[in-house]
Amino acid sequence: MSRKIRILISKPGLDGHDRGAKYIARALKDAGYEVIYMGIRQSPEAIVKTAIQEDVDFVGLSLLSGAHNELFPEVVRLLREQGANDVIVFGGGVIPQEDISYLKEQGIEAVFTPGTPIQKVIEFIETNKERVLH
Repeated sequence: MSRKIRILISKPGLDGHDRGAKYIARALKDAGYEVIYMGIRQSPEAIVKTAIQEDVDFVGLSLLSGAHNELFPEVVRLLREQGANDVIVFGGGVIPQEDISYLKEQGIEAVFTPGTPIQKVIEFIETNKERVLH
C-alpha cells in the first residue's frame, strides 16, 4: 500500500481570516490526504521548519492581506535553501489575477482564488503527487 500524501496548510503573515484555509484543510482531509493545519499568523520560517519536520509533500498557503508577493516566495526560497526541493507549494486566497504569473515565476505551482471548487485543488494534488512520492 502506498503512503498517504502529506499536506501542510498555513496562513503566513498577519492575516487573521482562516475560514478558507480551514475549509481547504478539512476538504483535503476528507479526500483522504494527511493534513497538518498550522493556523494563522505564521512566519515563513515557522512554516518551512514545520514542513521539513513533518516531511510534507505539499505546502498550501492562504492569504487575504495582500502580502502574498512577499510571503509566498519567501516560503519557497527558504524551502529550497533547506534542501526541500521536492516540496510543492501552492497558494490561495484573495490574490489579484495580475499577481498570479509573478507568484508562479517565484515557484508557487498553483494559485486558487475564492470560489475555486475543491475538486480543482484535489486534481492539482493528484496530477503532481507522483513527483513527491519517494
